[in-house]
Amino acid sequence: MPGQRSITEAEKLAEAKLGGIPVRREQMAAVANIYRAAATVRHHLENSVLRGSDLTWTAFVVLWVVWVWGEAETRHIAEEAGISKGTLTGVSRTLEARGLLVRGGHPTDGRLVLLRLTEEGEEFMRRVFPAFNDEEAFVTSGLTGEECRTLADGLRRVVLQVEQHGEDRRRSLLDGAEPARRRSGRRARS
Repeated sequence: MPGQRSITEAEKLAEAKLGGIPVRREQMAAVANIYRAAATVRHHLENSVLRGSDLTWTAFVVLWVVWVWGEAETRHIAEEAGISKGTLTGVSRTLEARGLLVRGGHPTDGRLVLLRLTEEGEEFMRRVFPAFNDEEAFVTSGLTGEECRTLADGLRRVVLQVEQHGEDRRRSLLDGAEPARRRSGRRARS
């Protein structure tokens, strides 16, 4: 990204700053690169295929979730999209105004809101997703098919670790459990 340090420069600066601080450098590099890769890919997709469709990343993710899942409750869509319900409210109103999404009431619980794509939204996703996928192929073109599968599997295991054990970990840290740096020799159980 223009105006930012390259990933190599950032890694060298971090290493120089850390010096003798006892941290798990491989794990730090993995998490830092997950973040940098996600931000870089998001930025590229927003400025290429999504810009042409006048969509933000968040709006596209919401459309994707509703397209794949079909009609669903807003709380589930927000969770799957990784956004708050408040953010989803604004995004869904924008998508509804564009004729891509419809908000409706739940048939048995009037407190719940359901979202579904309109026919125009369905057609839009069938048209835009192939271009989006072309850019997914572009950003991973430096990897072989096997490397893509290995990367996807490793990232999936990172997600599962947090999904399955993150809440317990968060609670133990809040309860004043032993800091992670003292357990540097122990591996987290999966």
